Amino acid sequence: MNEIIIQIIGFVAVAAFILSYQIKSNRWLLLLQLVGCALFCLQFFLLNAISGCFSLAVTIIRNALMMKYKKWKWVQWKGCPILISLLFIAILFITWNGPVSMLACIASVSSTLVYWTNSPRNIRIVNLTCASPCWLLYDVLVRSYGGIVSESITMLSILISIFRFGWKGLENDN
Repeated sequence: MNEIIIQIIGFVAVAAFILSYQIKSNRWLLLLQLVGCALFCLQFFLLNAISGCFSLAVTIIRNALMMKYKKWKWVQWKGCPILISLLFIAILFITWNGPVSMLACIASVSSTLVYWTNSPRNIRIVNLTCASPCWLLYDVLVRSYGGIVSESITMLSILISIFRFGWKGLENDN
């Protein structure tokens, strides 16, 4: 496939992620991130970045489950994020392509564990300090230009949301 088209897919995903952090609700944040993840999953597949592709495929499922967190009691089970994290670790071993594969795993596990806190503030903190930096480095190494822009902007967008809503405003999912 044309390299330009592959990179455009990533830039379309960027728009979904930027918007996700400008919304206060966890539900909408997760929905928009689901769309962005699906697009980046496709882009990583086309770039032959299989660890990132499979990790994002599981992330899509994880985010869909988190959208039902309040309705489906089994999703609230404390073992759920551990099982999903074990799946990310299995993906790491199955798709091992050197240390670059660890970046996708670390980003995915850290964000999974924090999503089960159901705290918009904690989600933003972990994404700002761990998940996004790991994905940023992964994107650099696999040459996902949209991913590089996305993670850079995502970190800036998280900072803007903290400024807009304040720490107290991010304590609960309204």
